[in-house]
Amino acid sequence: MPRWDLKARLAAGDTTIGSWLNFSDPLLAEMMARAGFDWLVVDMEHGTASHGDLVRIIQVLDLAGVPALVRVGANDPYLIKRAMDAGACGVIVPMIISAAEAIAARDALYYPPKGRRGVGLTRVHDFGMDFDAYRVQAQQNSLLIVQIEHVKAVERLSEILDVDDVDGFIVGPYDMSGSIGKPGELDDPKVVALLDKVTDIMTRQPKPGGVHIVHSDRQALKMRLEQGYRFIAYGTEMVFLAEKLQDEMGFIRSLKELR
Repeated sequence: MPRWDLKARLAAGDTTIGSWLNFSDPLLAEMMARAGFDWLVVDMEHGTASHGDLVRIIQVLDLAGVPALVRVGANDPYLIKRAMDAGACGVIVPMIISAAEAIAARDALYYPPKGRRGVGLTRVHDFGMDFDAYRVQAQQNSLLIVQIEHVKAVERLSEILDVDDVDGFIVGPYDMSGSIGKPGELDDPKVVALLDKVTDIMTRQPKPGGVHIVHSDRQALKMRLEQGYRFIAYGTEMVFLAEKLQDEMGFIRSLKELR
């Protein structure tokens, strides 16, 4: 069974800091889980995991007691259903740009009569032995986070968050910068202004706002916390490893230069 407390924590106003899993290795997922993050996201949009990998990673996170979210590859009922059947406690749905798209994601997440999720027995139903217990938990505690990563989504953010059972949002800064023709230029004044607009909207409504701070940046993390973001993804296992390798190799090269 997935852990189901994350939705309640966010609704109660808790601030949570999680991270991202790009790779398909359950051992790396276990290392990240043991590090103490509040939640972890398995990236099925840009990551390397297959569906079989996803199931094994979620098994590891379940055993570690860390809520497992899945960033699905698209706002597609099939992909959302498969993520939930694998054992996720919720999904992050990319590139939501309207209330209608948020409603479609919600309908894919929930079983009838609340939504239209198809029923097929899997490990989350105790391998077919207890569908009813899972159904009750899933209907009450599944988490829907919409990803805001386009200038049009920013313009419609308030109406997107007004959709029932949208539990919060997370900014995708790279795609958002790309939507105004400045991919990856996160310090560009126009990108900064767009993010500032998101922050302003966030502070005027009750649902938690999130942002992905992709690279290790403690000052950026402190700033986002001070701004009121309560669902923050910090780094990825890929970036943490790459940053550490780059740092250590820089030290090694400096030693070679002294010889």
